[in-house]
Amino acid sequence: MATLPTYFDGFLKDVRPTKNQRDDLKTGHTTLRTRLRADDGLSAVYVSDFLQGSYRRSTVVRPKGDSRSDVDIIVVTRMDKNEYAPEVAMGAFVPFLEKFYKDKWDWQGRSFGIELSYVKLDLVITAAPSEVQQGILSTKAVTTDEGLDEALDWRLVKGWVPVEERSLLRFADSITLQKSLTEPEWKVEPLWIPDRDAHRWDETHPLAQIAWTRDKNKNCSGYYLGTVQALKWWRRSFDAPKYPKGYPVEHLIGVCCPNGISSVAEGVVLSLEAMVREGAFYVATGTVPVLPDHGVPSHNVMGRVSAEDFAAFYKHVEGAATIAREAYDEPDTAQSALRWRDLFGNKFPEPPTQKGGFSPRDSVSTPLGSRFA
Repeated sequence: MATLPTYFDGFLKDVRPTKNQRDDLKTGHTTLRTRLRADDGLSAVYVSDFLQGSYRRSTVVRPKGDSRSDVDIIVVTRMDKNEYAPEVAMGAFVPFLEKFYKDKWDWQGRSFGIELSYVKLDLVITAAPSEVQQGILSTKAVTTDEGLDEALDWRLVKGWVPVEERSLLRFADSITLQKSLTEPEWKVEPLWIPDRDAHRWDETHPLAQIAWTRDKNKNCSGYYLGTVQALKWWRRSFDAPKYPKGYPVEHLIGVCCPNGISSVAEGVVLSLEAMVREGAFYVATGTVPVLPDHGVPSHNVMGRVSAEDFAAFYKHVEGAATIAREAYDEPDTAQSALRWRDLFGNKFPEPPTQKGGFSPRDSVSTPLGSRFA
């Protein structure tokens, strides 16, 4: 099998956010979070904040064309959902936004969008959790800005410390950290976010999604994150219906990618083939699979996808699965690389033999990071 680890390493490097884009993301969310924590007008309702989404899960790929990178920030508040209507709770943040982001923010159905010249921020507020949960949501395990590719041992426990802070730990704190890596994780409850358009509060559980992704990556020997990034890039490479995209596609990859894969190439092939195999019934019956959210099972992540859109997406998956299998089974490294380029485009490295050189090695390299229902 042609796993082409060196080629995939180069490909993934070129589809992940650049250093400048990562720096912009960090500057954007760090500035926003610092302002939230220090704002006198929000001090009565503010509890904590943390990152969510593909940036936090380390499944993000660089934006296409002139688009800007984006990052999602959750703000935990003390506002009781039984006492505050969604629009009233969100309204409490308007003075803050006018103060720091005048003419750069806008209302969204369940969040605020902030568009800067270099980055897009999605600010999501939540209703008050229990006092016990408030304590958990204020710990470094939750508020860290390190992604899963940076903090391979991340766990929802009190003693966990971000990797960048560990060189400053005292000996006793280092022992506490080591113990925290084996103790049971907290049972974190879902949070409630406002839906201003529907006039209701909805459950969400981003921390469960992060923990699920971490566990899946471990079960895939560290190759899952790269598999998701590769297939997200593929999804961006063709004109398709609006849905599914973003997290629904990532979730679909997660339930289709088998545990125990030994390369990104294998993860891509087997995930696509599982989508074809399991999706055939839904296309034939004009329906859409129900995929329960990892944190809130009552939420179907494919709920916004129509049968027509799913069928159109499925046709692209069928073609991609065929190309991926041919690339994977091709014994000649150069020919295999060219077939992978047919799938992923020119971000996938061209074999040097096509330009008069020698093909790079085809050997094992270190992965990033260590079915339908």
